[in-house]
Amino acid sequence: MAEEPKLELLFADDTYQLTGVAVSKQGRLFTNYPLWPGSHKYSLVEVFANNEVKPYPNLEMNTWKEGDKGKNKWVCVQAVYIDDTDAMWVVDPACPFMEQVYDNSHKLVKINLQTNQVEKTWCFEGIASDKSYLNDVRVDTSRGFAYLTNSNEGGIVVVDLNSGKIKQVLQKHYSVKSDPAFKFIIDGKEFAKKGEPAKMHSDGIALTPDGLYLYYKPLTDNKLYRIKTQYLRNSILTGEELEKEVEDLGAFITTDGMICDKQGNLYLGDLQESSIVKISPELKVTTVVQDEKLIWPDSYSISDDDYLYISCSQIQKQPDYNEGENKRTTPYTIYRMKIPS
Repeated sequence: MAEEPKLELLFADDTYQLTGVAVSKQGRLFTNYPLWPGSHKYSLVEVFANNEVKPYPNLEMNTWKEGDKGKNKWVCVQAVYIDDTDAMWVVDPACPFMEQVYDNSHKLVKINLQTNQVEKTWCFEGIASDKSYLNDVRVDTSRGFAYLTNSNEGGIVVVDLNSGKIKQVLQKHYSVKSDPAFKFIIDGKEFAKKGEPAKMHSDGIALTPDGLYLYYKPLTDNKLYRIKTQYLRNSILTGEELEKEVEDLGAFITTDGMICDKQGNLYLGDLQESSIVKISPELKVTTVVQDEKLIWPDSYSISDDDYLYISCSQIQKQPDYNEGENKRTTPYTIYRMKIPS
C-alpha cells in the first residue's frame, strides 16, 4: 500500500483570513485575502520565507477603501490563478462582505509575472449583477478563453480574451445551483447563517489539460458536473441548447475549489472529512490524504514539479456561521504535498 503523502506547511497567518493560492513556474507563491468580516490588511500578496508577505503587484492596488474608485484597485479579491504560460489571473468580485458589488468594479485582471505589471483588465458590468460573487477562474491559453464561476447567484461566465466578448450562461440550470434538499453538515452541525442553511452555488471549477472539458460544482452539495468547452464557446447555441450539453456526473463530496493535474485527474477537498480526494477521468474516487489540519481546504495550485498546493480558509469557523462566535483555533494556512505517481 502506497504511503500517504506528507503535508508540508509553507505559510501560516494568525490574523488575516486567506482563500486562494497560486505558485509560478519559478516557485513564487501567492495568496489573497477577501474583504470579509474580521481583520483585513492586503488583498493580494506574494509570500516569502518566515511568513513574510509583500502586497502584490504593488502597495497602491492594495489600498482600496470605501469611496475610492474600484476598477484600478483590489476591492475584495477571491482567487488567484497562474496559467500554463506563467501569467497570473486575479478574480476580484468586488463584493465586500459578500453583500453587493461595489461601483461595478467586479473584474478579472491579468498580471505579467516577469514585469509585475497589470497587462489587462476585463470588467463585468452588465454581465454579472451587483448581487453576483465571481469566485474562481480557469484559463485556456491555447484557445484564448477564461471561465469563471458566480457563487452567489449561480452561473458560468465565459470570457473571449481576444475579442473581449463576455457572456454569462447556465444561470437557470440546476447544475450551478446548490441542491436545496442537501443538508450540508460540517463540524457536527448544519452549515447555516443567521439561522438559515447557507447556500453557495457554482464555486469550484477545473479545466482538463487539453481544454476540452470544464468541471464545476455548487459548493454546498455533493454533485459534480462537466460540459465540453466547445459548447461554452459557441455563440449560436440558445440557453436551452446549452443546458442539454451539461453532464451530471453524480454525487461525490462537498468541496470548495478543485484542480486537474497533467493526467486529467481531478483533486477536490472533502470539507466534511478534512481530506483531499482524487477523481480519475474514469470517475474512480481515491482519498489521497486525510488530516485534521485541513480545515476547509479551499483552493489549489499545481507546480511544474508536481506538488499540490492547498490553502485552508476555515470558512466554517467564521462568526457568520457560528451565531457570531469565532471558532478558529489555529492559523490560516497553506500546505503542499507531492502528487502520488
